[in-house]
Amino acid sequence: MKRVILAVGFIGLTLIGCSSDDDSTSEVVIDDSIESSAVIENYADLVLANYQAAMVDAEALKVAIDLFVATPTEDNFNAAKEAWLTSRESYGPSEAFRFANGPIDTGDTEEIEGYLNSWPLDEAYIDYVEGDVDAGIINNLADFPTLTKEGLTGENGIGGEENVAIGYHAIEFLLWGQDLTAPSENLAGQRTYTDFVDGGTAANQDRRRAYLAIVADLLTDHLQIIIDEWSGDYRTTFLALDEDEALDNMISSIAELSRSELAIERMAVALQNQDQEDEHSCFSDNTDRDIRLNLAGIVNVYTGVYGSVNGNSLQDLIEEADADLAAELDALLATAVTDVDATLDPFDLAIVDGESSVEGAKVQTAVQALVAFGDKLLEAKVALDID
Repeated sequence: MKRVILAVGFIGLTLIGCSSDDDSTSEVVIDDSIESSAVIENYADLVLANYQAAMVDAEALKVAIDLFVATPTEDNFNAAKEAWLTSRESYGPSEAFRFANGPIDTGDTEEIEGYLNSWPLDEAYIDYVEGDVDAGIINNLADFPTLTKEGLTGENGIGGEENVAIGYHAIEFLLWGQDLTAPSENLAGQRTYTDFVDGGTAANQDRRRAYLAIVADLLTDHLQIIIDEWSGDYRTTFLALDEDEALDNMISSIAELSRSELAIERMAVALQNQDQEDEHSCFSDNTDRDIRLNLAGIVNVYTGVYGSVNGNSLQDLIEEADADLAAELDALLATAVTDVDATLDPFDLAIVDGESSVEGAKVQTAVQALVAFGDKLLEAKVALDID
């Protein structure tokens, strides 16, 4: 977009879209087009800022867990659970950076996303469950006589995707335990802190403490790998990409999260199955926050805003190329936010009676809104002449 203005005399008065024979005026052409490179660089800044925020909260979680492991009191247990909930607030939006051919799930570091956020999780792979007090790595001293960071990382996903050994949801399970109550009771998992106290409930309390400390430590290790990439080698690679490829990655990633991973995998499937085991954070009943935070990440990428990062965005670029499409996208995204916010907390109570119920219908409406935004966003590739 170029604007022509007239600079008049020395008083600084400007007029837009005029011409004049007055020698005291001069024509100035201002090119205020949205540069793709600025949108791409702002995205790189935004990604790094989000992962750095997630690291701050993960480090706080580690401190809280280390304190609980050293002094396993009920107060310290509850503080660790609060720290986990806080850590999800900054990590949740970062899921908008998946499916973008970036280091979180592509290339030499493609396993990191699985190390951080794998789900659903087979509880019996880690610890005792209802009906099997000897289940899990914690209680299997024969095969796992010593618990180590390398050993638990190596066991993640072995024998099936549900065999999750590490990451946010492994920590969640260790802190809350299985959620065995009915959704109508509005209760999360009821694990007691005495599972970690020598001579307390359950067996192998010392190994449970060790396991919890290890997975908290691994969380910061793996987040640091991604931060290193986005502040170093991968940032350089990303900024050197063909601009169309970089924009394609950005658009495709949030479209995929909106229309597929979030709408279908995390919401529609759980609603169809009417099963709290299919919700993202099923032990803590934090799934309603996961959903809202994932959508917040989509909004962040689209608008180019996160914390102190605020620059040219996909929204700006699309508006310049096709104002009608931009208006449609703005309306669809606003609708998605409204419809997601209208769903019930906790999520397991929202889905338990299925799509035909009042609350289930709200979930279905939100699903449709997320799909509609994701589908429409893909049309922006044509508007931007992205091959």
